[in-house]
Amino acid sequence: MAKRIYLDNAATTSLDPQVLEAMMPFLTDKFGNPSSIYSYGRETRLAVETARKSVAKTLNAHPAEIFFTSGGSESSNTAIFSAVRDLGCTHIISSPIEHHATLHCVEFLRSRGEASLSHVGIRPDGHIDMEHLAQLLSDNPEKTLVTLMHANNEIGNITDIHAVGELCKEHNAIFHSDTVQTVGHFPFNLRDTPVHFITGSGHKFHGPKGCGLLYVNENVHISPLIHGGAQERNMRAGTENIYGIVGFGKALELATAAYEQDRAYIHGLKLHMMEQLQHRVEDVSFNGDPTGDSLYTVLNVGFPKTEKSEMILFNLDINNICASGGSACTSGANQGSHVIRAISSDPNRIAVRFSFSKHNTREELDEVVEKIGTFL
Repeated sequence: MAKRIYLDNAATTSLDPQVLEAMMPFLTDKFGNPSSIYSYGRETRLAVETARKSVAKTLNAHPAEIFFTSGGSESSNTAIFSAVRDLGCTHIISSPIEHHATLHCVEFLRSRGEASLSHVGIRPDGHIDMEHLAQLLSDNPEKTLVTLMHANNEIGNITDIHAVGELCKEHNAIFHSDTVQTVGHFPFNLRDTPVHFITGSGHKFHGPKGCGLLYVNENVHISPLIHGGAQERNMRAGTENIYGIVGFGKALELATAAYEQDRAYIHGLKLHMMEQLQHRVEDVSFNGDPTGDSLYTVLNVGFPKTEKSEMILFNLDINNICASGGSACTSGANQGSHVIRAISSDPNRIAVRFSFSKHNTREELDEVVEKIGTFL
C-alpha cells in the first residue's frame, strides 16, 4: 500500500510514543479507582493530581483551576451553560465562525429562551470586528457571556484574547474562549489573561482522544454539568479517565518543551506549501489571514470551482492524502463550511484545509502539490 500523507492534524494528531509509554502502566498494572482508599486507588489519585499540577504549571494557572473532561465539546458546554445558569448571563455574544460545540450550545440556550444571542461581525479576512464587539457590549445592559475562539479550527485566524478579555472586564462580562486549537500549540499565561474559562483537548497535540481540559478562573463558582459523584472536586461526576489524564499531562509537557522548535519548523512547512501552490496552481487563493495573525498549523486553500476541483477531496483520498473540507465534527453529508460561508460569498471557490504537524516533511508537501496539479 502506498504511504499515507496525513495533513489533517487540526482534526486529530497521532499519539506520541512517549505519551503512550506514560499511559501504559495505567492501562495494565495501575488499574485502581482513584476514589478508593487502598494503595491501588492512591497511586492513580496521585497520577491524576500530578498531571493536574503539570498542566497548571504549563498554563501558569493554579491546580485548583484545572478540571479534566472528556474533551473540548464537554468543556465548552460546561462553561457556556454555567455562565447562563450559575453566573446570571442573560445575553450571549458569539460569532458565526465558532466551532459547533459553541454554536449549537448557544443556539440551544437561545431557543429555550434562557439567553438572547448576538453575533459579532466578521471581517473579510476572517478576523473578529473588535469595534462591533465593543458596540455590542456597550449597547446591551444585560449580564453578558462573550464566547469567542482563540484560533479558528478551519482557517487558523487567531483572535487577541487579551484585547477581548479587557473589553469584557470593562463591561463586567464573562469571557469563555475555545482554545482547543491553541492549547499545546501556543504559550499561555492564564494568571495574566483576563479570561474566565478556556478549553483544551489532548488529541490536538499528540495526546489521547477522550481527555480534555476546562480552566475555570478561581474567582468563578459554577455547578457541575454532570452529576452523580464527587470526582474532579465535585465538578464532574464519573470515574476519572486515568490513562487519558496522564497522557494529556505528558503530551502538554512534551509540546511545551519543544514549542519553539516545532513552531518554527511547522510554520516553515505552511509557508512552503503556500509558495508551491502559488507556483503550480493557477488562480489559487488562501482563506483567512494565513501570513498574519494565524495559527502556524493550519492553511485553508481556495481553488477555482470546476468539475475537477469539486472532486479534489475524493481524489486526494484515493491517493492516500488526508485533508479536510472543514471541521471533522461535521463529517457526513457535505454541507460546505459555515466558516467559509461567513467570510466569503463567492460560490465559485472550493475550500480545502491542510493542517500540519512536526511529522510532516517538505517532500510530502511537494508530492501533494504535484498530485493536486494533476487533478485540476
